[in-house]
Amino acid sequence: MKLKDIAIALDIKCDSEIEISGLNTLVDSTANELTFLENSKYTNDLEKTTAAAVLVKKDFVTKVPKNTIALVCDEPYVKLALASKLFAPKLVESDGIDCVVGDNSTIMPNVYLGKNSIIGNNCTIMSGAYIADNVNIGNNTIIYPNVTVYRDCNIGNDCIIHAGTVIGSDGFGFAQSKGKYIKIYQNGNVEIGNDVEIGSNTSIDRAAFKSTIISDGVRLDNLVHIGHNCKLGVGCILTGQVGLSGSSILHEYVIMGGQSATSGHLEIAPFTTIAARGGVTKSIKEPKKQWAGFPLFEHKTWLKLQAKISKLL
Repeated sequence: MKLKDIAIALDIKCDSEIEISGLNTLVDSTANELTFLENSKYTNDLEKTTAAAVLVKKDFVTKVPKNTIALVCDEPYVKLALASKLFAPKLVESDGIDCVVGDNSTIMPNVYLGKNSIIGNNCTIMSGAYIADNVNIGNNTIIYPNVTVYRDCNIGNDCIIHAGTVIGSDGFGFAQSKGKYIKIYQNGNVEIGNDVEIGSNTSIDRAAFKSTIISDGVRLDNLVHIGHNCKLGVGCILTGQVGLSGSSILHEYVIMGGQSATSGHLEIAPFTTIAARGGVTKSIKEPKKQWAGFPLFEHKTWLKLQAKISKLL
């Protein structure tokens, strides 16, 4: 889509003929992508962006790189939301080839297989599963009943996904303008590595841009929620009712106890353990530590605090 056509749809003046392939962040944008700046704390990223164009307020125009076109507007985040709809794919593909199923795979009755999808060898897809368009599932993977895999998502080899889980539902993203919420279309996907097991009724949201990533060897319990653009490193374990807000990054072998959660846009160092009901509100940078409580304390300190509180009763 030409940039000038996007500008017309957003009611912004621009006559550039450059082709725009999609939307992305300031840091990750390429020379054919559109990005935005809403929060001034990302001004340094604006100065370094390689995007074709950026939605930006008038106050920050001087920070826009020479090779990037400034699309000046009062509400960049709202304009981004409106632009995201222009790049949203079809809900269901009508064109393409039928799903290719590998050798020795079992597809039970009442399974939907979308266009251009690929099921590997020795897989089992149980009744009621919905495998949407452009989905790739590796070898030796088991999909239990009523699992939904939205379009464009990828699942690796030797995975087990239990009943009722949803892979690739929309991330919770909205822009607010004049009392109304404007949907930010989630045009990324979910990438699940090899040897991953996901419990029942778990939801993993697709990314707004790029991918939500579940790395090799991850174990997710029942009723876990993974927000959009999260990244789980190798061997992470999340137990029942854990919730990760968007853009949480868990490095390798992080363990989170039941009902613990993150506030999003943060990182947790490798080999960290978060005890049950712990609330992570800022990045944890030092690895191999145990944490508990809300607000979060080191586990030993939290235990001492609970002991002192109990003496006051």
